[in-house]
Amino acid sequence: MERIGVFVCHCGTNIAGTVDVAKVAEELGKVSGVVYSTHYTYMCSSAGQKIIEDHIKDDKLTGVVLCSCSPRMHEKTFRACAERAGLNPYKVEVANIREQTSWVMKDMKKATEKAIALGKAAVAKSILDTSLIPGETPVTKRALVIGGGIAGITAALDIADAGFPVDIVEKKPTVGGKMAMLDKTFPTLDCASCIVTPKMTEVSQNANIRILS
Repeated sequence: MERIGVFVCHCGTNIAGTVDVAKVAEELGKVSGVVYSTHYTYMCSSAGQKIIEDHIKDDKLTGVVLCSCSPRMHEKTFRACAERAGLNPYKVEVANIREQTSWVMKDMKKATEKAIALGKAAVAKSILDTSLIPGETPVTKRALVIGGGIAGITAALDIADAGFPVDIVEKKPTVGGKMAMLDKTFPTLDCASCIVTPKMTEVSQNANIRILS
């Protein structure tokens, strides 16, 4: 049985000025699987993180949902917080109710309804989350460039010059793309063939490049 804790952040007035955070916490507390739900001024603060840590331990939470700002801002913060309390950091979900709700909506009722919906989605995802362990996987140091136009040719040459093998996949019989069919190029009105033909030759003769056409 999953035991999810929900923590709704005011973000000062960034969220609380448009979203009824108390209502969000109340409604999410009624969702199946949620055993604790609260709201606080700044969840990312030291005091806010302590609230999360304490309830992970005291309520034996198996998952945590933050209704706060974008995960780009503080997902790492909240994951580290969960890990300190003994919870797998990948059992933390962040519902973005700032950038996706309070900052783009004016009507508090509608904003609150949307925040609740985003929170419910995060709870559902949290219940399905599994504990993960970071690991490393060896990769083949070889690049695939799709398209043999001037952009693909240039990219392939740059990668090959850096010492890595490259495969260019081109659906036409030869590389060059549309530029090879032009007379002049904008804005300099230079001869298109004069620019692309040497690169076509260079890419076909480069030992690090394989063309699949």
